[in-house]
Amino acid sequence: MKNIYYLLIFLSLAFGFLSCGNNIDKDSDKLQGDLIIFHAGSLAVPFKLIAQDFERENPGVNILLEAAGSVACARKITDLNKECDILASADFQIINRLLIPKYADWNISFAANELVIAYTDYSILGQEINSENWTEILADPRVIFGRSNPNLDPCGYRSVMTTQLMALKENNPEIIRILEKDKNYIRPKEVDLLGLLEAKAIDYIFIYRSVAQQHHLNILSLNDSVNLANPDLTEWYANAHVQVAGNEPGQFIDLVGGPMVYGLTQLKNAPNPAVAQAFLEFFFEETKGMKIIIDQGQSSIIPAISNTYSLIPHVLQRYAKDLIVKP
Repeated sequence: MKNIYYLLIFLSLAFGFLSCGNNIDKDSDKLQGDLIIFHAGSLAVPFKLIAQDFERENPGVNILLEAAGSVACARKITDLNKECDILASADFQIINRLLIPKYADWNISFAANELVIAYTDYSILGQEINSENWTEILADPRVIFGRSNPNLDPCGYRSVMTTQLMALKENNPEIIRILEKDKNYIRPKEVDLLGLLEAKAIDYIFIYRSVAQQHHLNILSLNDSVNLANPDLTEWYANAHVQVAGNEPGQFIDLVGGPMVYGLTQLKNAPNPAVAQAFLEFFFEETKGMKIIIDQGQSSIIPAISNTYSLIPHVLQRYAKDLIVKP
């Protein structure tokens, strides 16, 4: 009888250990922890939706999103040493120029956009503005327009580039002078201007088409020659040049105009690399993350050429193309 008693105890303990072991194995397969993503302000809406979908599939993950101008996002890492797993920039050049090779190894370009001028039904001269006279309308003393800070946000320096290209197109250098106007309405990132526009404090803003569509604003489409959207006009866009502040005091980075291309990378010292890679696979999948990007007004350019292709993790290389064509 005593032997049977000890046998039952042994079997009970063994079953308990096996059960615990099974639970541990099961839990170890789940993704866990915080995932920190710095992203361009223009990606706020799609990234929130993508994060929600990813968290539903992975309830152990908590995604922390921080929106800012893309340059400001990079400087959180380079200047403030803030922890970050993934950075998504409205300009892939920011990753190449500020983060690679010290803070990141690779860069995948994933989406395009277009610069527009947004306004409301209450904007002064809103019934008259068009793609040919917009510089005259913005120069009107009765009109107030806003733009983002070129030193912090690609939309800011792209607004300058678009104005430069318009001046070249019209052979009228006086057009550049509109950038001296309404400087009190420059904000850190383009989405910061939305409240001012909706409150009727300003009449017009330079902004990305996707953001204007998300907020149901009136949109003035600009000519391809100045909207930085047409890859066939890459050489023409290169006539625009802007200097932005570099990583060190007194240092500047020269940026050349080009078609709008968004880029994304995982940081070398990502606090949660396993979750970061899983999120990136989810993000680039055409039926998941990229579907949301497209639904929210941007066009996919995957797979795009990457000059860092060999350093992209193998599981992500199918979302890019090598700069070097192998025989």
